[in-house]
Amino acid sequence: MVYESIPRTVRIILLGEPGVGKTSLILSLVTEEFTEHVPPKAEEITIPADVTPEQVPTNIVDVCLNEQTLEQVAEEIEKAHVICIVFSVDKQETLDKIASYWLPFVRDNCPNDYRKPVILVGNKIDLIDYSIIDNIWDIAEEYPEVDRCIECSAKTLTNVSEMFYNAQKAVLHPIHPIYSIEEQELTERCKKALSRIFKICDLDGDGVLDDYEITLFQKKCFDTPLQLQVLDEVKSVIAQNIAGGIENECITMKGFIFLHCLFIQRGRNETTWTVLRNFGYDESLELTQSYLYPNIKVPSGCTSELSYKGQQFLTQVFEKYDQDKDGMLNPTELKNVFSCCPRIPWHNLRYTVPTNEKGYLTLQGWMCRWTLMTLLDLQNTSAYLAYLGYNFLENDTQKSAFHITREKKIDIAKKQSSRNVYQCHIIGPRGCGKTSICRSFLGIAHKRIKPHTNERGDAHSCDSNSCINTVQVYGQEKYLVLREIAITRVSDPLQPHEVNCDVACLVYDLTASRSFEYIARIYIKYFAESHIPVLIVGTKGDSMVMRQEYILQPEVFCSKYQLLPPQVFNIKENKHDVLVKLATMAAFPQFQAAWILFSKRRHLKHFASFAGDNTSWWKAGIGVAAATIVGLVLIKILNFQRQ
Repeated sequence: MVYESIPRTVRIILLGEPGVGKTSLILSLVTEEFTEHVPPKAEEITIPADVTPEQVPTNIVDVCLNEQTLEQVAEEIEKAHVICIVFSVDKQETLDKIASYWLPFVRDNCPNDYRKPVILVGNKIDLIDYSIIDNIWDIAEEYPEVDRCIECSAKTLTNVSEMFYNAQKAVLHPIHPIYSIEEQELTERCKKALSRIFKICDLDGDGVLDDYEITLFQKKCFDTPLQLQVLDEVKSVIAQNIAGGIENECITMKGFIFLHCLFIQRGRNETTWTVLRNFGYDESLELTQSYLYPNIKVPSGCTSELSYKGQQFLTQVFEKYDQDKDGMLNPTELKNVFSCCPRIPWHNLRYTVPTNEKGYLTLQGWMCRWTLMTLLDLQNTSAYLAYLGYNFLENDTQKSAFHITREKKIDIAKKQSSRNVYQCHIIGPRGCGKTSICRSFLGIAHKRIKPHTNERGDAHSCDSNSCINTVQVYGQEKYLVLREIAITRVSDPLQPHEVNCDVACLVYDLTASRSFEYIARIYIKYFAESHIPVLIVGTKGDSMVMRQEYILQPEVFCSKYQLLPPQVFNIKENKHDVLVKLATMAAFPQFQAAWILFSKRRHLKHFASFAGDNTSWWKAGIGVAAATIVGLVLIKILNFQRQ
């Protein structure tokens, strides 16, 4: 069944046989008194929002078959949000006509497969001394769109206002998406939604809601505190009606779901709907697009990162689901984290982020993975934060979980990046050792390398070819993302998304005589005139080094284009010197004097140890400043001599 979104105005139409009291019901509601002589048809009535219980404007439409054609009635049905079919309790033929004529007529005139809620109204109960509700259930079972049946009297005003209020509720808080009248229990969709809500509110992840968690839930959903006496009464009702609903004076998921079933059975649909809507659900019990994807714009030249608030939330989620408190998420714990999401969003974690020896996700790896997804797929990150309850627990949209960096051109102008996440593209011919560098970054260089099935892709498919870890830059922890860019032939063009990055690492094989030529041509074609810092790295330095068959040897080439000398990477040593260098270059674009200062091995070792040595930090800072001044002077002298 299809459900419409909540309307801003509720439109109620009254149908039924002539003489059943449709017009009298409308006039009794408006005048609060019964009129013996009424017109054949009442004019359309508009009730202002401030006098309705749900604070929604309501239009009430009367139908008279003596004054309207069936086509006109059909048009009114199509415009209505809820249909009240009125019959006279003292005339059986008017009740029989509901199933034989009116309900089929309403169905035939509802658009597509959307069935509008129907209220069956038994009028004139002042004429009988018994209830006829039991005679209506057979009709309700055959027509699921029947929301409820109400007995009333326009003459005595009995249940008149309640009838229109329930019609309004049938639109604003529909029963059929959340409750099966035939089975007398919640629908599976509703159970699934409430299960997610329960898991989000279970702050400590112990499988029950304690008094603090229930009170927080109550305050955020209904904006009122829950009195202790009322809470005790709620627990008592649960304990008396369902086994396992209460454990250690706390409400279990079983008890939580039963409680909502009880609300609906007692006609309090609005209570369950208030909870569902606070957690982002629409009338089809799907999370709304606006809830999952708030409008977050990332301007050209900017990137997206996790804010401190976002990092704090994700740390709390990690700690909540790390049930054995060993500082990592095993496969079962990771599955539990995303049990309230459509699926686990990540695969091959061992080859993407830092893990332990078993491939379990550490807190560092957890934060790395979210950082990578935020950088590459902000929309998906936003949705998963919503699934995990960020909106509810932080009382804010996901916008506050992200930080949009300033434009890259500002970083270049200032020669210093304000970002915390740097993108490095590892570019080189097939088999040159790109994957070995990435695996070394994660500490798994010894793992057998499997060939990539999709090495070249679009900007949104680079997740599988990327890995991420943290490095220290001036004593501050930064994230460095390495993305492999494979080149089969030098003539193969690089796409813009394969070139644009914070720093490029051009890799060649020291043992292959034609390897350097590839990256030399790549540099000249794509990077020589760009503002992207470039570092050339030779791999397999522990093997026999071959002379490169190119017009310039690597050292001479780097000197000619004012690049740092080629760096040698040896997988057996598994050191991060090259990676620290790349992160430094990304942090200080166009600041070549600072790069040169740390080009020698001893400076790199010193640089990597800044985190715990404030004295070293100050010395290095003074050194950078001095080197910068000297470098600028030398460059001006060289330029003057050339002229």
